[in-house]
Amino acid sequence: MIGERLPHEFLFSRAFTDDPYAAYAELRARGPVHPIDFPRGAEAFLVVDHEHGRAALNDPRLSKDTAHSSLPVAAEPYFGGTMLGMDPPGHTRLRGLVAKAFTARRVEALRPRVEEITGELLDGIAARGEADLIDDFAVPLPIQVICELLGVPAADRGRFRRWTAVITAPVLSPEMYDRWREAAGAFNGYLLEVFAERRAHPQDDLVSGLLGARDGDAALSEADLLGTIMLLIIAGHETTVNLIGNAVLALLTTPGQRALLRGRPELLPGAIEEFLRHDGPVERATQRIALEDMEIAGTRIPQGAWVHVSLGAAGRDPAAFDAPDTLDVTRAPHRHLAFGHGIHFCLGAPLARLEARIAIGGLLERFPDLAPAVPPGELERHRNGSIIRGVAALPVRV
Repeated sequence: MIGERLPHEFLFSRAFTDDPYAAYAELRARGPVHPIDFPRGAEAFLVVDHEHGRAALNDPRLSKDTAHSSLPVAAEPYFGGTMLGMDPPGHTRLRGLVAKAFTARRVEALRPRVEEITGELLDGIAARGEADLIDDFAVPLPIQVICELLGVPAADRGRFRRWTAVITAPVLSPEMYDRWREAAGAFNGYLLEVFAERRAHPQDDLVSGLLGARDGDAALSEADLLGTIMLLIIAGHETTVNLIGNAVLALLTTPGQRALLRGRPELLPGAIEEFLRHDGPVERATQRIALEDMEIAGTRIPQGAWVHVSLGAAGRDPAAFDAPDTLDVTRAPHRHLAFGHGIHFCLGAPLARLEARIAIGGLLERFPDLAPAVPPGELERHRNGSIIRGVAALPVRV
C-alpha cells in the first residue's frame, strides 16, 4: 500500500482521512521519518513518532518562515504575518506582546459567558429533539466566544461568521480563490475600522488589549494586529470546533467511556487531554523548513526541505502511550503534542480547553441518551488536504 515515497494523493484520500491511524502504525513500523511526494516539486518529509516529532517541533534548525523554502510561496496582501510563520526574534517579540493581552485572567473571565452560550445552544437542540452537533453546537459556540472576546457587536456577527467560513475553507479552484480574496478584503477592511474605533474609544476587550500592549517602546503594528486576529480566528475556531466534534463522536462510539465520564465529571479535564491525544483536531503541524542539511532519526533532510510532524501519529505511538488506540478518559499523565511543543505551543490552548470542558460537560449532563442519527461509518470527514481532522456533520438525536 505504501511505497518508498508517500504520494500526497494517498494522504488526502478517503481511506486515509477516515482512519489514518492504521496507516501511521504501518509507517512507524518502517521508521519514524518518511519522504513525501508533495505537489509542485516540494521536497518534504513526514515524522510519525512521538520522540522525533516532539524534538522536531522545537528544533531551531527548522524554520517556520517559508522564505527559507526551496519552493517559493506567494504572500497574500491581507492580514499581515502571523506567529505561525515567524522565527525568533520576531516571533519572540510578537508572542510576548500578544501574551500580555491574551492572559489567563481574560480567558477565565469568559467562563460564565461560555456556560451561558452553551446553555442557550443546548436549549435549542432540546426543543428540536435532533441536531447536527457541528453546525448547531460546535461551530456557533467558539465563533460567538471569539466575537465577544474581540468585542464584535452582535449586529456584525452574521457577516463575521460568513467571512470566516470562506477564509478558513480550503482553496481548490480559481473561483474559490476569488471568493477568498473578496471575503479577505472585506474582513481586512472591517478589522481596520475596528482598530481605529478602539484607538479612539478603548473597551475591555482583546482588541483594545492588543492595541495597548507594550514591551518598552515596542507595540503591535497594523500588520501584527491583522495577523494575530486572523490566527485567533483560524486556530481558535476551527480547532475548537473539531476538538468538540471528535470528542463527542468518540464518546458516542465508546458508551462505556461516556457512562464513566458522565458519572464522574471530575474526570473531564483529563478526558479533554485524552480526546486531544486520541483523535485531535489538528492532523499535522504547520510547516517547518530545514535551514541547513540535517538528519532526523538517520534520515537526511536537505536544506530548504519541508518537514511535517504528524501530531495524530505521535498521539498513537505505542512507545509513548500504553494501548494508544484505546480511548481511556482516566489516562494520566498526558504528554500529547496536540497543541504543539516548544516556542510555538498554542497560545490559545487555555481557551480551547475551557470551551471543550464546558461544551462536552454540558452535553453529557443535559442529554444522557444522546445517540448518533446515522452510522458513524457514514460520516464525512474533512478532506482536500486540510491539516484539520474532523467530521463535516454529526447528526444526533437527543
